Amino acid sequence: MAATSQANIEGAGGSVGIVVPRALEITEPLTLDCGRTLPQHTLMLETYGRLNVARSNAILICHALSGDHHAAGIYAADDRKPGWWDSAIGPGKPIDTDRFFVVALNNLGGCRGSTGPTTINPETGQAWGPDFPIVTVRDWVRSQALVADALGIDCWAAVVGGSLGGMQVMQWAIDCPTRLRHALVIAAAPRASAQNIAFNEIARQAIISDPDFHEGRYAEHGTKPSRGLKLARMLGHITYLSDEAMRARFGRLLRGGDGRFSFNYDVEFEVESYLRYQGQSFVDRFDANTYLLMTKAIDYFDPARDHGDDLAAAFAQARAKFLVVAFDADWRFSPSRSREIVNALVVADRDVSYALIDSPLGHDDFLMPLPDYHKVLRGYLSRVADEVSA
Repeated sequence: MAATSQANIEGAGGSVGIVVPRALEITEPLTLDCGRTLPQHTLMLETYGRLNVARSNAILICHALSGDHHAAGIYAADDRKPGWWDSAIGPGKPIDTDRFFVVALNNLGGCRGSTGPTTINPETGQAWGPDFPIVTVRDWVRSQALVADALGIDCWAAVVGGSLGGMQVMQWAIDCPTRLRHALVIAAAPRASAQNIAFNEIARQAIISDPDFHEGRYAEHGTKPSRGLKLARMLGHITYLSDEAMRARFGRLLRGGDGRFSFNYDVEFEVESYLRYQGQSFVDRFDANTYLLMTKAIDYFDPARDHGDDLAAAFAQARAKFLVVAFDADWRFSPSRSREIVNALVVADRDVSYALIDSPLGHDDFLMPLPDYHKVLRGYLSRVADEVSA
């Protein structure tokens, strides 16, 4: 069942082409970890490639904090901004759409068309806003499993995700062990550290303390907590980049003047300009209540909690084979956190491969077309594709 229209574009070179997102209506009630139930919900998704007759070649892409369903391709012939993982998804790319049927969706609580704070609460006829329930990674997996049901996919060939997406992959392997054959966990952690929770809390406080936040009811007041959301993104973006990458890209370069005595605190350094741009562009495309929800989902994620704080015991339920990938310049979810995952899988006697990529950028390297990284993904997923066609 294809959920997008696709077309080849002259000279696109490995692109999945023009894609059209689809709204998938889930009519089965979904009970959330917080105790509330959504009678129905909508998820936006895109698909790339073709589902084979056996329905055995499907891959699910789980997005990170600010991601969405637009993972690959473009929306029009003159669209210059492809999907967020276009470097990895497409014909002949590591996630090869000539061999796989790839499903990318916008999670429950998102702000790109899926049911969430910006959509209408059917009980009130108004946007959900802050009344939208808290969601967890486990809730997302339940919702994604309903998507698989709707598409007629009993078992994913692989579930793949980076950062918060990698947390979803782990939850899939634990909660739905018979519904995926391979789990690709990239630049992730088995749970957020105190430092990560602290960064998330500062970002949330920046939003909540914005005078235009109005306790999350900013839409009703015709406002938007732009300043707070901009600061939250600026803070987050710093944690996605390594010190080396920032030093190499910006150093102490000035935009003008001599770098002394700017009493109006205007932009002087290039890195200031870059962060302000990143913050403003985020404000233009993301919702503050969604940001609060997503960061809380990161903080709450801890699959070992229900197993006596024993991660190996949690993974003992898994049946999938694992690939865990880390990046040496990533300090947000450092390689040591990936090794925690690997060690727990080894103790649980699960099949696991591990790759540490020499990387320049930091946490955001999981989005980059690094040759060694893509070689690892391509090699692993090529074997998965061979299994499907065997």
